[in-house]
Amino acid sequence: MPPSIDQRPGIVLTMGDPAGIGPEIVVKALADPELAGLAHWIVAGDSNVLAMAARICGLDPPADLRDPRALEAPDEFRFGRLDARCGRAAVEYVRLATEMCLRGEAAAMVTAPLNKEAVALSGRPFTGHTEYIAELCGATESRMLLWSERLATVHVTTHISLRQACDATPERILRTIELGHRAMQLLGFERPRIAVCGLNPHAGEHGLFGEEDRRSILPAVESARSRGIAATGPHAPDTVFLQAVRGAYDLVVAMYHDQGHIPMKLIDFEGTVNISLGIPVIRTSVDHGTAFDIAGRNLADPRSMKQAMRVAARMASTRLAREVTL
Repeated sequence: MPPSIDQRPGIVLTMGDPAGIGPEIVVKALADPELAGLAHWIVAGDSNVLAMAARICGLDPPADLRDPRALEAPDEFRFGRLDARCGRAAVEYVRLATEMCLRGEAAAMVTAPLNKEAVALSGRPFTGHTEYIAELCGATESRMLLWSERLATVHVTTHISLRQACDATPERILRTIELGHRAMQLLGFERPRIAVCGLNPHAGEHGLFGEEDRRSILPAVESARSRGIAATGPHAPDTVFLQAVRGAYDLVVAMYHDQGHIPMKLIDFEGTVNISLGIPVIRTSVDHGTAFDIAGRNLADPRSMKQAMRVAARMASTRLAREVTL
């Protein structure tokens, strides 16, 4: 049963890159009556662009909109075009939404995709949503968790080179396990079963294929278990995801970006949600890009956005009810 109107958390959605599919998927998702009762939805974005997207989709524009007037030269705006002004505006919507959460004006935020190349063209250093939001929150570290109804994966490292990922410390791995454990509690798992991947083939095969698994990963798993977390590993990466999908584990800890992303996108691309950990606000996101090639043509699929909204509402409601920290 959805919460009553008075109990609904306020959740802010960012529009993403104005020239991408973000405006369309926001408008389409908000038109779903099933989602309407889960939260009070607020949109951070450009009013003119959202009105254009609504007309294209034959839907109403957002009812509660916060427009920071960040899009320069709006008369020159076009869907589907890489534009530094759109990259700059997209970052501003994220800043606005994050500050609303920090001020208590929203219980969570959901982000539509922005384009890193467009942001780079604006001259702003930017590695990703998660890192930027962490910076705004004053958080010293952050992690990415990918969640779907079939599989959940949290990453020890993400947007760094594979060479750097090999040097992850036991402390970083342990912190990732802890953050994943808390996030799964917000998703309703009282004592989540966590499988920790090895780094090397066959989790190192007792040192035959590398020492990282014994030197860094095993001590982290043992420390997590000593703290009451139901973690096991390191497990062979080529089999543990299948075991998780079949119900043996609730969460898999991946050592690097592609180790976790490939199985998630293969198994449930449309239903996968990106959740940021290690920051004081709840943030979920679609797990796809701006798709400039179809932007402005009413072809964008809102399923990932809808799922991100459902997860944000679920986590926000649980956090308010149980006071679980991130």
